[in-house]
Amino acid sequence: MRTELVTTLKRKATELISEVTADHQPVLITQHGLPAAYLVDVATFDAMEARLQLLEGIAKGEKAIQEGRTVSHKEAKNRLSRWLE
Repeated sequence: MRTELVTTLKRKATELISEVTADHQPVLITQHGLPAAYLVDVATFDAMEARLQLLEGIAKGEKAIQEGRTVSHKEAKNRLSRWLE
């Protein structure tokens, strides 16, 4: 992963955005020698958000199983059939 100074971002924002959009590789922006932000293209960000939502859904499902908040297949079908009427 490429690293750039925040001052480089200020001076060459358009160029950096074009490069990130073209190669889909994030750029780490540092400020005072410390990591401050990542510059990522929209497609990469959207994909990361979708993955995060999926993982959060899986985690909720696993928690429900651990807490015993489950129903049988037959009960689920009954509930859905009443809901769909």
